Order: sequence, then C-alpha cells, then structure tokens
Amino acid sequence: MIRRTAPATVLLALVVLVTGPTAGPAAGAAMPPNPYAGPDGTWNMHGDAGASDTTPFEGPGADPSPAQPVPLPAVCPTILSGADGMVQALCTEYIDRAPSLYLLDPTTLLPVARRHLSAGSLLGGVYAYIDDESRLVTVDGSGSLLWLAHSRSGLGWSIDVEREVPLTLPEGDAVTTVGPGYDANVWFATAQGRAGYVTPDGDVVTASLGTGEEKVANSISSAPSGVAVTTDHATYLLRAEGDEVRTVWRQAYDRGEARKPGQLSHGSGSTPTFFGERTGAELVVITDNASPRESLLVYRARDGREVCRLPILTEESSGTENSPVAWGNSVYIASTYGYPYPAQATEDAGESVPAKADFAGGMERIDVDGRAGTCTSVWRNEVPSAAVPRLSRGEDVLYTVTRRGSGLTWRLARIDPADGEILSETFLGLGPLANTLQMVGTILPDGTLLQGTLAGLVAVRR
Repeated sequence: MIRRTAPATVLLALVVLVTGPTAGPAAGAAMPPNPYAGPDGTWNMHGDAGASDTTPFEGPGADPSPAQPVPLPAVCPTILSGADGMVQALCTEYIDRAPSLYLLDPTTLLPVARRHLSAGSLLGGVYAYIDDESRLVTVDGSGSLLWLAHSRSGLGWSIDVEREVPLTLPEGDAVTTVGPGYDANVWFATAQGRAGYVTPDGDVVTASLGTGEEKVANSISSAPSGVAVTTDHATYLLRAEGDEVRTVWRQAYDRGEARKPGQLSHGSGSTPTFFGERTGAELVVITDNASPRESLLVYRARDGREVCRLPILTEESSGTENSPVAWGNSVYIASTYGYPYPAQATEDAGESVPAKADFAGGMERIDVDGRAGTCTSVWRNEVPSAAVPRLSRGEDVLYTVTRRGSGLTWRLARIDPADGEILSETFLGLGPLANTLQMVGTILPDGTLLQGTLAGLVAVRR
C-alpha cells in the first residue's frame, strides 16, 4: 500500500518525541563533525564519519519534479559534494573498468571536467571521500593516495592531482577504502586485510589485521575514539599510537559457511557504523553472515563489549551487503539476499550458497537499549530495496529505491521510519540500465537526490 502524507510539521515531530521509541526514531546525537572532512551528509558514501547513512538535509519530498537522467559511460557508486557545492562523481568506466572523477555543475548536472585514473582492483577507489578543502581523496591503480583538486580558469574547469603519496603494499594487494581519522591521519584498509594511515607529513604506517587471512571488502568509519574496520572475520577499533597501528579491540563474528547470494564477499556486508543517543558514537553496529539468519551485533565503542545481538529479517531474506542505517537508538537494515549483481562484481568472492536465489527484499528496524543490553525488532516490511537506504533527519523519512516487476521498474521510495510503510514512490527508470545496483543516493542541501545507476546517475529535484 502506498500512503501519501503531507510534509512533516513541527507538531508531528513533537508527537514522535513524546510517544516513545515505537512511534518513531529517537532523537539522536550527532558526534562532532570530522574537521578533516567536508560537510556532513555529502562528503562520503555513507554520509558522515560514523557511516550513519543519514543526512541533515530534507530530500525531494512526496511530489518532486520528474526524474532527470544524467547519462555517463560509467557506473557511478560514489556521488559526493564538498563545501563549494560542486558535485563529484567517482565512476567506473565501461571500456577499461578504470575509475574516472566527473565534476558536475550543481545546477545543470552536466559534466564540466573529467579526470581518468589508472585501473586497479574492482573496489579500489570506490570508497573515496571529500576533505575540508573540497578535494577528492582516493587511491588509483598504481597504489598511490591522491588528493584531486578542481579549479576554474578562463579555459574552463580542470581536475589536477594536488598531492600524491605512494602506498607500498605487497604484490596482489590493493586499497579498498580510505577515510579521514579525527587524528589528522588519512586511514585506509586493503583487500588482503591490512590497515594503516598516512600522516600529514606523508609517512605511511601499515599493519596486518588478524592472522593474515582476513580481507576487507567494505568501507571504514571513524569517531573520536578511533577507526572501525570490519574484515570478513572480525570488527576492529584501531588507533594511531607512535608510529604503529594499535588494535584497541577485536570482536570476531559468525561468518557462515560461504557467501550468500546477493553479497559481494564471504563475511559481513557491513561498514561498521557508529551511533548512540548520548554522543552519536558510543555504540558500533554490524551484521554478521550467520545462516540461516544473520544477526545484528552491537558493541560498546570504547572497549568492544557486546551490548546485544538479534537475528534479523526472515530465513528467506536474511542476508545483506548494505551498511546499517543508524541514528539515536534505532538501526535500519535492508535485505539484499538474492540481488543479481553483475558477474564481474563477485568473480573473486567465491561461490555463493545456495548458488542462486530470488531477490527477496525486506527491511527491518531494530531499537537498541544500551543500558539494558537489548535489541528489539520494531517492524519489518517487504520493500524490495535496491539501494542503500538514507535517513533524511530533516524530513524524518527513509529514502531508498524499489526494484519491481519482470520489466524492472525502478522508483524512488519514501518510507516512514516509525512503521516501515511506504509514503510515496517516484518513477526513476525502466530496464537494466536504470539498475541502481544497491548503490547509495546522496541528498544535496537543496533537496536534490542523486542516485547512481548502471548508466551514470539520475537526479530527483523538488
């Protein structure tokens, strides 16, 4: 059922706060913005340093303008914007599967500059970010950490490498993710289970995680307490100490017997997410890869003590490649079980068990009581979410994309976080090129939502 409602009012917001956690998400605390990153909401794939997948901005709403395709010869999973307002899309080109940075005019959304980077691993460079000077920080195929700055002259816009630091890794390894720590270092993790950081002076510090058999296939997150990394075996909290990477704590999880269909690696599909009602970062949440049902795992950030765990979704849908959305005491999980990723995305991930499954869909909200040590399911729905959900805190609405029908119809969906009901849907596209491939949408300060697709991106404006 599609239920259309008027925009939220101050009165409704007050009702949500006083009626308790089962009526709506609790008021959350935002941890201090990372001083080495761009504005929260748009500077990285997951919105902020803690990977909350929330934004302070209102989205395009229930009655937006028709969707505007922005065709590019690439798949665009990372669409960001810095303090200067320019849109930066890091995309994987069709021809050589190498990343390119497209600089887009925020008004027309037309590309005004492009910088092609050398090819590396499939995920290398995807988890990039924008720093406090509106530069995109990423890694190219050579293994160098790059700061890409854009500027405008009489000849137009250009993108240049402003700084470069080589990261020396063993042959066959590659950086999968980079992010800024609160300690002024640029942190990174690699496909073969290494983590490290680059100091402001350009020194590189690296350490292996676990026994050397672990892999990192998702992004990292950070808080004042440290940097969180989830491998395909365990979650870590790391800090820089002297010239070393210090493991503050490590928590292993049930990684299951194999990769599930609709996942890209054999292990957790989560970027570890900081959240909490007091500081916005007193807790860390991931999902494991247990079978038949995965569990939500919540840890205390300061020491890794398990706060609670809860089996999630249903036996037919319990698998996810997506990061949890978390704000206040509420966590939202979207199933990707059975999602048909292109074969290239899973070619190095091992066989899935079972080999194939239908895309099940479904989402769930879990509320966490840190003091009582409990996780409680509030609602489940059957929404076939085809994108990482994004919680608009300004609108009190969850945004995602639905994938329906044999003709593959894609729609932008607004979901009520209080009860999981669909509030409205807006047509995005039809057919395989409109596939949003479980990529996350970014909401700009003016309410425009930009969603990556197999054919570039699509914009939905108010």
